[in-house]
Formats: sequence, C-alpha cells, structure tokens
Amino acid sequence: MFFVYILKSVRDGTYYNGSTSNVEKRLKEHNAGKAKYTKGHRPYTAHYTEHCLTKSEALARERFLKTIDGYNWLKANQII
Repeated sequence: MFFVYILKSVRDGTYYNGSTSNVEKRLKEHNAGKAKYTKGHRPYTAHYTEHCLTKSEALARERFLKTIDGYNWLKANQII
C-alpha cells in the first residue's frame, strides 16, 4: 500500500508533496530535518493523503500533482 501526501508548513504555509508507504514515518522524518527541501520550513502537518495500489501509481500521481494541471486540480477541489 502506497500513499501520495501533501504536507503544510506551520511556519510559513508552504506545501510539499511526495509519496511513501508510511505517511506517519515520513512526516516524522520531514519534521526531524532529514529531508533537504523541507528542513527550512519545519514543522509540518499532514494536510492531504491519497491511497494508491502500487508504488508506480503513487509516483505517477505525485508527478501529476507537481504539474500546473495538478495544482489546478488541487485548487479546484479546495485541497490547497
């Protein structure tokens, strides 16, 4: 089981998205400063998660959400 997730920075309101098999563990890693990009925007909260059946499906969905069409989909569905 895999997930696509969106985190929201408590500090400055920025969003970060990724994919993982364990959202809680990954959130702890982000908040511990183990991810380069998110280190300077800590702390984070889990803002949105989506279940995917396979790792490749999760990676494809993550790539989509990072595009302008994905951004527009997130806005249209009032996720961000």
